[in-house]
Amino acid sequence: MAVVTAQNKLNYQVNIDAGSFSILADEPQSVGGDNLGPSPFELLLASLAACTAMTVRMYAKRKEWAVEKINLSLDHEKVSADACDDCLTPNGKVDIININIDFEGDLTEDQVERLKFIAGRCPVHKSLVTETRIRIL
Repeated sequence: MAVVTAQNKLNYQVNIDAGSFSILADEPQSVGGDNLGPSPFELLLASLAACTAMTVRMYAKRKEWAVEKINLSLDHEKVSADACDDCLTPNGKVDIININIDFEGDLTEDQVERLKFIAGRCPVHKSLVTETRIRIL
């Protein structure tokens, strides 16, 4: 089980302790923050990117595939549910996370396609696309 603690500092700054590591999160100046760290959604995307890269790397190592580098670029947007062709939510807004992934190394097209499939199997990805309950205690 992962345990993370957070403590608000000045303005919107939040000091996050995750194990023996500390991260400073903040909001951009455009919304009143001081832009001294990543925003909460940037941290969410970073978590998904890290998990995706690690999952793909583990798979490629087991297969002994020549993956030299995994490049990921993620973005997040909220769109109207009726503008989303493949969404199940009928009304309101839905969150869309786009992941662009490419690989450096001596790989066949089939290997690249398999790695992209495996990218969707990371535990953080699975948590984001399944029913999740967040309980405020």
